[in-house]
Amino acid sequence: MSTLSDLVYAQGRATADDVEWLHRLAGDGQLLADLAFADIVIWVPTADDSFIAVAHARPSGAATMFYRDIVGDGVRPQWRTQVRDAFTGARIVDSASPDWFEETPTRVRAVPIVNRRAQDDAPPHVLGVLTRHTNLGETRTPSRQQITFNDCADDLFAMVASADFPDLNAPTSPRRGAPRASDGLIRLDPDGITTFASPNALSAFNRLGFEDELEGESLVEVTTGILPANRQFDESLPVVVTGRAPWRADVEARGVTVSLRTIPLRDHDQRIGAIVLCRDVTEIRHQEQELITKDATIREIHHRVKNNLQTVASLLRIQARRTHSDEARDALTQAMRRVSAIAVVHDTLSEGLAQNVAFDEVFARVLKLVAEVAAAPNTRARTRTTGRFGTLPSEYATPLALALTELVTNAVEHGLAGKEGDVEIAAERSDERLQVIVRDTGSGLPEGQVGRGLGTQIVRTLIQGELGGTIDWHTITGSGTEVTIDIPLRYIERQAR
Repeated sequence: MSTLSDLVYAQGRATADDVEWLHRLAGDGQLLADLAFADIVIWVPTADDSFIAVAHARPSGAATMFYRDIVGDGVRPQWRTQVRDAFTGARIVDSASPDWFEETPTRVRAVPIVNRRAQDDAPPHVLGVLTRHTNLGETRTPSRQQITFNDCADDLFAMVASADFPDLNAPTSPRRGAPRASDGLIRLDPDGITTFASPNALSAFNRLGFEDELEGESLVEVTTGILPANRQFDESLPVVVTGRAPWRADVEARGVTVSLRTIPLRDHDQRIGAIVLCRDVTEIRHQEQELITKDATIREIHHRVKNNLQTVASLLRIQARRTHSDEARDALTQAMRRVSAIAVVHDTLSEGLAQNVAFDEVFARVLKLVAEVAAAPNTRARTRTTGRFGTLPSEYATPLALALTELVTNAVEHGLAGKEGDVEIAAERSDERLQVIVRDTGSGLPEGQVGRGLGTQIVRTLIQGELGGTIDWHTITGSGTEVTIDIPLRYIERQAR
């Protein structure tokens, strides 16, 4: 299904600012639907003088009118005149009589969606139309809460028509844990006095420690009274509980966390009160804190593993210097180099939250280490890297770093043994694969004769076994060696998930 942006841009009339405005309004579509106990549909004009639905929200506390998805459909004939009148006249248009939709009586209200231009001298313009579809088949005596919710919805609809809602100054905070109308709603007058508090809102404040009725009380005084003494609180909390700014804040007391979101209500640029949505997010905040703690623990583990590996590498280096056997010294030096390459990956993982590795940075450190350690007194190797590896999952960064360590080491120790030459590592990445070529300007090997040492076995095991890729040695006598590694990225991403 097409997104809101795709549908709006397809009509060829909207600017980026218009799309942003519609996205903000659609983001609060569920709030409007819950307050109005009705379906909310956003329409934009089309080239053929009609309208197309670009967003839809169903009410949580009432029966929906649209059991099938309406997004992408054209406006129905029985609503077209009403929607067009709201769009061209820039005014709210109510249906004169109940409208029948699939044998269900409904009431439709069409609200023009007006965008306030960024330029002060530019007049507001109508982007589209928001329609409210109320199911009259379930009519019953409305409760005080339903009456208050409907009044709040009417105030917000009027603000939509006067370009006062949505408010672009409001933060676009994460939707996770965002308060909803059903979680708790408080209605404030212009002085910040509570005129209505839903049962869920009262329960949330009771859990914070407030044991009286909220109605008739100043919300800022109530909140101040329940906050623990000598404890820091959210700096935005005062403007939230007074209803003066479209902001979000958390209140913490007695081990309970309640998230608040304020929507100031205006009538022709004059404040008439505010809606304060509240939600008990204690469990959500606890889970978030656990994730932060786990992330810190994982980083600490990587840091300690890196330290331990560096200690092991140091011990191997000391042992290599003290041994009298050239063969044993070479074996210890190679082991030290391999351990150090793995340590570099763990060091990178200890610096960030994500368990993904910017492999270009990792390999730059590994390459410098390898070139310094592998070069013999009479060997001068110039190394360079072209292309980009990109970001790789952590479980694949280690085997690839170790494999490339072996290949570069072989190129320096054997290909360029006793002379001067170049070692190039070329990386080419696409959406489907990662190809790495390691080539040197050394003496090379006879065609078809690939080394059978421990390093070659390690490379084959890592590339073919752990990464599911292929590796090919192409040697030309007297002209160097070229090793091609091909790794399918789909395999890497599937294993990473």
